Amino acid sequence: MTEDRSLTTSTSSPSFSEQLPNQMLTTEQHRQKMQRRKQVQDQRVAARSQQKGLIIVHTGNGKGKTTAALGMVLRCLGHGYRVAIIQFLKGAWQPAEKAVLGQWPDQLVFQAMGEGFTWVTQDRDRDRANVEAAWQQALTYIQNSEYQLVLLDEINIALKHGYLELDAVLEGLASKPPDTHVILTGRGAPPGLIEQADLVTEMTLIKHPFQEQGVKAQPGIEF
Repeated sequence: MTEDRSLTTSTSSPSFSEQLPNQMLTTEQHRQKMQRRKQVQDQRVAARSQQKGLIIVHTGNGKGKTTAALGMVLRCLGHGYRVAIIQFLKGAWQPAEKAVLGQWPDQLVFQAMGEGFTWVTQDRDRDRANVEAAWQQALTYIQNSEYQLVLLDEINIALKHGYLELDAVLEGLASKPPDTHVILTGRGAPPGLIEQADLVTEMTLIKHPFQEQGVKAQPGIEF
């Protein structure tokens, strides 16, 4: 009996043109390939209908944790949302950043609480008190439904060094209104925070001009 090989071919297998590198496709093949990919992506987007406030963590040793968070801040301001920023690390914010963010006084609240804390601790009890005060102030924004985004800048470092209790922070995050987004930045995010977060991004350091070339911090890049 002769086998009918036409019946063994799966209709879901990628077409020949799908398996070719882009540079080997004709213009028409490329157009069709991109159209199929767009259809798949459109179907995925259409299937995602849920909307909620997110807990977002930016961590890792690479540059860009606060910078990425500021991009979200600007988007929210562009939508007319209210935003609160709490600075936990002394000296983390530069005059240029404050000058730009100061253009939205009716939408944006920025607070650098007390002295913050420093890498070289002079008085641990005082540092803990300052960080705790910052957290209590942050809670008032996190629990206020008028604020669509709250940025807790460098709070992960405070958690890493024991200036804040993780359980207290997780409990505070759980008390936020359903539509409020909270961003927590800083290296060393603890596993418990990562587990509770909806979106976690780890910035990985691959090359840095300060370390490898001796290039100093420059305006517009570092400050």
